[in-house]
Amino acid sequence: MKTNSPRHLSNPLLILFLLATIAAQIDMAACEPEQQTPAAAQEAAVHIVYVDRPADADAEEFHIRTLAPVLGSEERAKEAVLYHYKHAASGFSAKLTPQQVEELKKQPGVLQVVPSQTYQLHGPGTGATTTNTLGLM
Repeated sequence: MKTNSPRHLSNPLLILFLLATIAAQIDMAACEPEQQTPAAAQEAAVHIVYVDRPADADAEEFHIRTLAPVLGSEERAKEAVLYHYKHAASGFSAKLTPQQVEELKKQPGVLQVVPSQTYQLHGPGTGATTTNTLGLM
């Protein structure tokens, strides 16, 4: 006995085309940037702040004086600074919101404010070690 199935559902090319279209739509939806909520936009992240410190100024004091107007007090600035850079470059790292970053960029002596990033060239779990890369093992 012959079943009467709709002819368009028995066409393998049509089914393949429909599956490819659905997969493409799922992929496009996954690639779209998520809308940031106001709370996420104000989330603090660690930034490195490079400054042009006068030669006669103490590095840590200058860093605190630079950050204090943005955070409202020297006490808050001291709490926010994670590290002071004093030798090869003058600057500091601090956890800042995007709004604080924009205000800090306007402060006298601030050269650049960049997000802190960590790079791992080789290490555990990457499958590439120095000895493997050089062919020593």
